[in-house]
Parts: sequence; structure tokens; C-alpha cells
Amino acid sequence: MNLSTAGGFEQDCWNRIGVRGDRSCGQLEQYVHCRNCPAYAQAAQRTLQVPVEPSYRESWAEQLRRPKPCPQVGDASALLFRIGGEWLALPSGLALSVAPLGPVHRLPHRERPGLLGVVNIGVALARAIALDLLLGIGAESPPAVEGRHVFGRLLVIAAGAHSCALPVTELHGIVRYDRGALATPAQPWAAQLDGVLAHDGVHAGLLNGALLARRIGELLR
Repeated sequence: MNLSTAGGFEQDCWNRIGVRGDRSCGQLEQYVHCRNCPAYAQAAQRTLQVPVEPSYRESWAEQLRRPKPCPQVGDASALLFRIGGEWLALPSGLALSVAPLGPVHRLPHRERPGLLGVVNIGVALARAIALDLLLGIGAESPPAVEGRHVFGRLLVIAAGAHSCALPVTELHGIVRYDRGALATPAQPWAAQLDGVLAHDGVHAGLLNGALLARRIGELLR
């Protein structure tokens, strides 16, 4: 590119007469792009050779001396899901599978709060249980989030000797958490929770697996 009166390449010429400027540089025909030109390489060398201020060097040295925090992996895992406007979590060992929503067939002479009937899961039948009715959880719907698609699912779980299908509004997936970091629940049905876990801005009530299995067992007698 153009030479300066000092015998070197003009600084910042790529922004004026190069590919970012008016493209009047005669060297573009040879180098095609400014990044291939010696002027660009020399400017990079000059930038790297600029003396570093002592305060800047000391600031980076201080940051590099600090020990890296240990990543918090968590000592347990849970499956996060939502029923209506309430986020819940279940110990991941109780989750068996996830299935699409399907028609529920009512059971004659089995009118109990929470027991919806039976539903097909593949080639087998599973008891469909409304967890909100069983535990007294408010199932009001939250406001819709624009641009986000939510699909209901059947969460198939193992509850003691029984396998059940729970209709859920939204399924988030399995997350890891620290048992020692669980918050104290404030829900009216808090006695059925081991605590509240936080994940990506979601606060979910962690269901006690043993209590849930007992409640389901009592329902299915």
C-alpha cells in the first residue's frame, strides 16, 4: 500500500484506501485483501511491541495468581418438570421414561382425587395420576412466554411397587444440585418436599420420593 514520507507503510491504510475504505490502493490487485499485505502484518507487529504499563501488567498478574474456584458439580440429580404454574423436581432415580400425552380411560367405581384412570404407554397400561390433585398443588397456568413452545408429556415414574404416568405441562430435564444448598420451602404443601432447588432461574420444589410413593400406594389400594 502507499508509502509514507518516513519510508514505512501508512498506519491504518486499510481503513482509508483498503478493503474498509475506498479501495483505491494499488496493492489490492496483488494481495486481494489487506490481511495479505505486509502493511497489515507490520501494523500487527507494532501493536504487539507497544510497551505495557506496569499497572496493567500487575493487574493481570494478580488475576492469574488467584486460585480457580472448584466447579460445583452437585452431589445429587433430579428431574425438573412443571404442572400448571408450579415447578417441581423428582429424584432422577424414580423416573422411568417419558411418553406423549394420550387419552386417559376412566376406571369404573374408582372415584378418588388424583386417580385419573389408565393410559397406554407403548404396549402397556399405566395408571394416570394427577399430581396436583393428589398433593394439593395449585395448577394455575403461568402467562405464556412469547417465542417459546411448550409441550405436555407423560412422565412415567416408579413409586414403590407401582409405575404411574404423571401428566406434566412442561418437562425441563435432569439437573444436578447440591443437597446442602436446598432452600427451605414455603409452599402450603411443604411437608411433602425435601427443599427447593434453584436452576437457571427456576425454583422447583423437590418432592420427597418416599412420601410420594406412600401417597400413591394409598391412592391405588
